Amino acid sequence: MFKDFLNMAIRSLSRRKLRSWLTMIGIFIGIAAVVSLISLGQGMQNAIEEQFFQLGADKLTIQTKGPSFGPPGSNTDLMLMDSDLEVVKRSRGVKIAASRLVEPIRVEFNEKEKFIFVATLPQESKEREMVIEVANVDPSDMIAGRPLKQSDQWKVIMSEDYLEPKFDNKGLQVGDKVKIDGQAVEVVGMYKKTGNPMVDMAFVMNEDPVRELLDLPKKSGLIVAQVTPGIDMALVVENIEKDLRQHRNLKEGKEDFEVESPEDLLDSVSTILNVVTAVLVGIAGISLLVGGIGIMNTMYTSVLERRKEIGILKAIGARNSDVLGIFLVEAGVLGLIGGTIGILLGIAFSKTVEIIATIALGTTLIQASFPWYLILGSLAFSFGVGSLAGTYPAMQASKLPPVEALRQ
Repeated sequence: MFKDFLNMAIRSLSRRKLRSWLTMIGIFIGIAAVVSLISLGQGMQNAIEEQFFQLGADKLTIQTKGPSFGPPGSNTDLMLMDSDLEVVKRSRGVKIAASRLVEPIRVEFNEKEKFIFVATLPQESKEREMVIEVANVDPSDMIAGRPLKQSDQWKVIMSEDYLEPKFDNKGLQVGDKVKIDGQAVEVVGMYKKTGNPMVDMAFVMNEDPVRELLDLPKKSGLIVAQVTPGIDMALVVENIEKDLRQHRNLKEGKEDFEVESPEDLLDSVSTILNVVTAVLVGIAGISLLVGGIGIMNTMYTSVLERRKEIGILKAIGARNSDVLGIFLVEAGVLGLIGGTIGILLGIAFSKTVEIIATIALGTTLIQASFPWYLILGSLAFSFGVGSLAGTYPAMQASKLPPVEALRQ
């Protein structure tokens, strides 16, 4: 019987093509918006999770609390000192710890001036390897020049992002000389873009020359710690917090620093993405509401136009439930077709955004992901919206007396 209802619904919609298309506009715009927004949000979350896994699940970051308008560790109002680094190194469960300065600097090149951030690499080999891993900058990914050597003094590396015009329509090349805070330094290498704007926009130098240049002999801007294998990370976090509170003479709950694990950072990012996605999907839901009203209006008009057809059906033995089913299926098909078109449009839109972002921004953070439950859920939802919107007109059609319907 459902097959018969479906055939009748398709024939009816085929006879009213223009009206059917106009009715479905609200549905497929709403579904397209929902699919594209959720897929981009899910794709971004997957990309961020991948970035965190690349950093390693055994790394902790310690930095100061408070407002900061730059990368982590660049807060100038509060600071961690070398003595704090030594405390972290001695904390139970910490295998290795290193500091990394992230400081604003003035860069002069081609008679133009820009303010950016310089990030440092530790001088010690093991600490250096850990920081490079956390920064996700693989020395083997140098596209030009060479990595920084531990002996380099006034040398700098940067991402290929600086090949693009940034200083009065001129980009930087390996071998160029720039001035940072008045000190001439040489560009010795460029690495591939990581997709992380904070990493791609920073100049990278060895720690000692930066300390000398900026007169920061004892500051530790950002401390990175690796947890000893086999020890619970939450316990290590507690140990570090306890030791730093004692060292900095702070009460519990009054800390001016924070210890973050990959899970903490990922939870924070996921919460923000979920809130943004929920708001945007809520806005897109308005289109679905409009689409549902359109279907209700179309079905109500269809009932008025087809009163005679309803009368004939009832005269030859169709029950109220049969007439109800015919109109409900027709409304559901309207929603389902609109949903299918919307899904295709949503996929096309989100993939276009992904391609444009990859080309224009050079980042892989903006990705589109289409899990099976998103596709099936969207189809089911669009069918449900259509059926729900058609319920009242279908009930009206099923209750029409055959004699009155045949008089039309």
